[in-house]
Amino acid sequence: MGKVIAISNQKGGVGKSTTAINLSACLGERLKKVLLIDLDPQGNSTSGLGIDRDSAEHTVYDLLIGEAGVEECICRTQFGRLFVIPSNVDLAGGEIELMEFENRELLLKQALDGIRDEYDFILIDCPPSLSLLTLNALTAADSVLIPVQCEYYALEGLTQLMKTIHLVKERLNPDLAINGIVFTMYDSRTNLSQDVVESVKNNLDVYTYKTMIPRNVRLAESPSYGLPIIRYDSHSTGARQYRELAREIAMRRKI
Repeated sequence: MGKVIAISNQKGGVGKSTTAINLSACLGERLKKVLLIDLDPQGNSTSGLGIDRDSAEHTVYDLLIGEAGVEECICRTQFGRLFVIPSNVDLAGGEIELMEFENRELLLKQALDGIRDEYDFILIDCPPSLSLLTLNALTAADSVLIPVQCEYYALEGLTQLMKTIHLVKERLNPDLAINGIVFTMYDSRTNLSQDVVESVKNNLDVYTYKTMIPRNVRLAESPSYGLPIIRYDSHSTGARQYRELAREIAMRRKI
């Protein structure tokens, strides 16, 4: 059965979609069959994989409100074994519609139950908020991967995210685990990055991945070309580090 990992941090600008895009592509490169679900109304993971947000026939919005089945919403990408359920701005208003649904926190889980066996990994790119969409992701997931940027206020909001994960575990998904923390925008030349890493490790009793994602110009450029970093610049530092992160995560299949 495939592992479902929600990539979540309600603080924006932490490299969440960048991680979703590139981790998915690197897992696919490792011959894993991967489904990336873009649950963010901004649709950055969709466009970052070269899919036109506005021309997609069915999106995650249609899936959640019951207007399309999960198989109808899955799009093949140009990157081998990587598939995506796209998102666009329709999802922003859709969250209000979902409030009227019975068992509204379970909609994504119910949709994925029938296809989990078809994939090695299902990754969910969550919106930068603790919303109903995020609750759907956490309820459907086996574990949560938390990107943390190596900048001031890195711990801001993490306490609330931990509380939300605890509540979901208590009330909706007793098997939910914290997959770990991955540090992003890391710059080994600065004391700040090192201080942030130490601060997180000292304040949170959570597994932290050894691989750290650097600040990298090529990594920042690649989404505008609709390409993951391993296709945009395969030999860049960003590509090397996301490949290493994919290796670490593939090794930790039990989480």
